Amino acid sequence: MAESHVDLGFIEKTEPSKLTCQQFPSKVGGKPAWLSLSPLPSPNQLQCSKCSAECIFLLQVYAPVEEDENAFHRTVFVFLCKNPDCHQPNSQDPFVVVRSQLPRDNDFYSSEPPTPMTPAPTKGDKLCVVCGISGPKCCAKCHSRSYCSKEHQTIDWKTGHKKNCSESCEDMTTDSSQILFPEYELQIEEEELEKEEEKSEAEKKDELRSFLDSDKANSLLPDCSPGDLEKMSNQSTDKVFLKFRKRLEHAPDQVLRYERGGNPLLVSGENKPDDIPKCTCGAERQYEFQVMPQLLSHLGVDRMEASIDWGTLCVYTCSKNCYHGNQYQQEFLWRQDYSNQV
Repeated sequence: MAESHVDLGFIEKTEPSKLTCQQFPSKVGGKPAWLSLSPLPSPNQLQCSKCSAECIFLLQVYAPVEEDENAFHRTVFVFLCKNPDCHQPNSQDPFVVVRSQLPRDNDFYSSEPPTPMTPAPTKGDKLCVVCGISGPKCCAKCHSRSYCSKEHQTIDWKTGHKKNCSESCEDMTTDSSQILFPEYELQIEEEELEKEEEKSEAEKKDELRSFLDSDKANSLLPDCSPGDLEKMSNQSTDKVFLKFRKRLEHAPDQVLRYERGGNPLLVSGENKPDDIPKCTCGAERQYEFQVMPQLLSHLGVDRMEASIDWGTLCVYTCSKNCYHGNQYQQEFLWRQDYSNQV
């Protein structure tokens, strides 16, 4: 991914074989395709800071840095808590972001480019059979199934392991469809913009009101409630939101925007990401990519009683790209919701 322009991510169904760790994918949902295979982040490191439940893998972006020999391979992972009660407006609590990077010569992968026939690495920590994160626990009876928590062990037991528990059940598949998000490949393309004539402020305000009253608003902002749209329409001076929705019109299906060292496309002039904590190494963090609200319609998170939503999720990573060998480094996510526009 180049750093001098914006790259867009679009989801696409593909063969699972393209989304394994040795293929270095960018992907949404399913289990994480870890980069460094040991040591993995512990289950405690991937807990929701609100309810302490295990966060579920949301997406990963493969983003090597050409000028950094220690980032020949580099992937940023985003996890989230699936409990809607933890998703308070503009709260970062239910999200966890970690970064992994490796030099070309490393402990897990060949220095040669992968092919469809490249075998999976044989090294690595044991993985939870339900969610794919580190699985330090195991079945006390067969010792061949690993888990991140008692909760996921119970899920595996109820969905088939109880009937098939034996020393030879290691490769038995687990139905994780109620736990994991649907799996997609993230296809990355450069953003292309058409030049437009600059409009007056009055024209922009009228255009914003018309847009928010139209059916098109619901298609571009699928998880924004009618009440929020009505309030946005009254907030006619919100130039930030106007810029956001105009930029989306060029590629309405985008679910991710990538511009390391650039600036995010915000949904509101309020709750801006102005207070980003430094990396633990002491360096400033910089914006790298953002997750767009269009992704929500593909995740199956809508519920009658409660649902998960966001305006945009902005991920910030170490500007120095600090290297910690095979260790994962925690990074930072800033969440901005529509509700603070009103």
